[in-house]
Amino acid sequence: MKKNKIEYEKSSGNVFEDLGFPNPELEQLKSALAYEIFSILKQRKLTQAQAAKILGIDQPQVSRLKNADFTRFSVERLFSFLNKLGRDVEIRINRAKGETPHQRVVHA
Repeated sequence: MKKNKIEYEKSSGNVFEDLGFPNPELEQLKSALAYEIFSILKQRKLTQAQAAKILGIDQPQVSRLKNADFTRFSVERLFSFLNKLGRDVEIRINRAKGETPHQRVVHA
């Protein structure tokens, strides 16, 4: 039996870069923040309508955020959503440890 060779391409580590987004680092940051927001909403078992009230937006905006449509949300606005959900947001800048500096979101 002949084995078919599967072709693949090594990831850059940022799916948004791999997909050709114009600003992949920004999209990756927004994605990480939105994931954290929705983890909190899920943990609290909130409906989209309840979440909208807490976040100060309407339900369709909650749906857009959940469906990864970040075009209407700045990083600052996502930070404010986390604040409204009782989270502190901290930005820390460190000297790069390797040859390639990186960005990441870490939650505690």
